[in-house]
Amino acid sequence: MTSSFTDKNEYLKYFQARDYLGTYYTFDSCDVSENRLLTFTLEKLHQTFSSGNITGDILIDIGTGPTIYQLLSACECFREVIATDYMDRNRQELEIWLKKESGAFDWRPVVKFVCELEGDSEKWREKEETLRRKVTQVLPCDVTKKNPLDPLVLPQADCLLTFLCLEAASKDLDTYGQAVKNITSMVKPGGHLVLLVVLKETYYMVGQHKFSCLYLEKQHVEKAIEEAGCSVEHLELFPNLEKDTCALADYDAALYLVARKTDP
Repeated sequence: MTSSFTDKNEYLKYFQARDYLGTYYTFDSCDVSENRLLTFTLEKLHQTFSSGNITGDILIDIGTGPTIYQLLSACECFREVIATDYMDRNRQELEIWLKKESGAFDWRPVVKFVCELEGDSEKWREKEETLRRKVTQVLPCDVTKKNPLDPLVLPQADCLLTFLCLEAASKDLDTYGQAVKNITSMVKPGGHLVLLVVLKETYYMVGQHKFSCLYLEKQHVEKAIEEAGCSVEHLELFPNLEKDTCALADYDAALYLVARKTDP
């Protein structure tokens, strides 16, 4: 159930942002529904943030990577969005899109899909500009550190997102549990965590390179959340129906989870 752990140096050497985007976020027909996991994720995020129950001043996204999809619904609910990632290449790719530079990745199919969920797919340009305006910082982070943004110390966030990050950065369950505690320390009491985690995955592909993933079961995630001082408010599983036919990753299911940091 384990594979050789992909350490930080291997990520820095082999992980290419454009290969990742091309592997998981390119739509030949501009039909986002082709990507079932992405569609599920966007729908859950829309439900979470359109409810009006999770709002505030600061949203921090841990392990943003080169992607924006996870911020499209959430950005409407916060005054400021702070994106973070371990790798320079990912942060640079994100900045290219934020600054509308030549060669930026085309997120329009995803943005239009989210706008359609919100009731008007024609407002996609407005959505893009809202997100660009709300993202005030793109920072380095390392979830294995007690303060993932060390040496920076930011005000605690009202909400923290982390999608498909911690299980790739953790070599074992103890490391995973500590990483959950590390990121939870960045959330104010009463604030929320929103996570997307893949279960029972040992690897995923980016281009021609294989990267390890910590094998997690549902109870491992729930235990880590509880031990970090949070209570689960919503949890939903999404099975990987293509597990036996797709060689890109071997996850069994994705877990979408919303938790609230317990008041002290």
